[in-house]
This record gives sequence, structure tokens and C-alpha cells, in this order.
Amino acid sequence: MSRLFRNSMPLFAVLLGLAVASCESNFKEVQKMGLSEFTPSGDADSINLKYTDSGRIKSILISPKMLDYATVEFPFTEFPKGINVTMFDEQGKKTFVTSKYAVTFKNTDLIDLQGNVKITNETGQVFETDQLYFDQKNEWFFTEKRYKFTDAKGVSYEEVS
Repeated sequence: MSRLFRNSMPLFAVLLGLAVASCESNFKEVQKMGLSEFTPSGDADSINLKYTDSGRIKSILISPKMLDYATVEFPFTEFPKGINVTMFDEQGKKTFVTSKYAVTFKNTDLIDLQGNVKITNETGQVFETDQLYFDQKNEWFFTEKRYKFTDAKGVSYEEVS
């Protein structure tokens, strides 16, 4: 993903000068509008969420912080302090997913995991990368970053360009 903000100080300085010269109160109103757009509609601490299907636990999500932006044009839920997820397959075997940051986009069912992303399972397989996407609809992971996969047979690296 590309950065949302780019360094545009010269342009910002010109716009700031024009706003101050013409009407300082208008600039303050514009600032307030920009900030209010990204005020979370929900804020929760110490999340422990269990997802069930037909009475069976399919996953458990634990996070120290959740911010819900349900009222913005493109709604999303952010986990700025990371996640720890335990997923259960049909036989009850566990897969563990951790990351330092996560965001889920509601309209696309896409989850973006960032920062020391690690997936492990009960058989000892470990997948590590800096960023990983999970497409919930198609149930598959993908990354554009370097990753490390380890299992009982050894370690395999792959560089993605």
C-alpha cells in the first residue's frame, strides 16, 4: 500500500499563508472538519472477542485497543496496539496469528496485518513477515514483503519484488 500522506510542506506553507491572510477562522473550521472525519465512533480497551459458528468457537481475538470507524466513507476497524488471534479448524487444531498493528476494512473484508506478523500452528510451522493481508471472503493470505517460513524440514526464504 502507498502512504496516505506525502511531504508537501511548501504547498502547506502557501495554503497556510493564504488562509491566515484571508480569514483565520475559516482555516480553523477546515481543521476541525478534517479531524472529526476520523474520530472513532467506537473505542474499546482489552478486547477478548470470540467468534462462533453453530455453537462452535472458530476464533478468539485479543487486543489491548480497538478503534471503530463505522461512520466514515470507507468504514474500518483499527487495532493500533496489535492483535493476538487463535483460530480453530474443524478438528479443533489451533493456528495462532499475532501482529503489532491490524486494520480490517468492512466493505472489502480485507485485513491488513503489520509489524512482526507471525502465524504458527500446533505442528510447529511458523510464517513470519512485516506485512500480511488476509482476504476473508476468499480465505487466503498474501504479502508483498519478504517472508520466512520454518517447519520440521528447515527454513525457506522468498523475496517478493
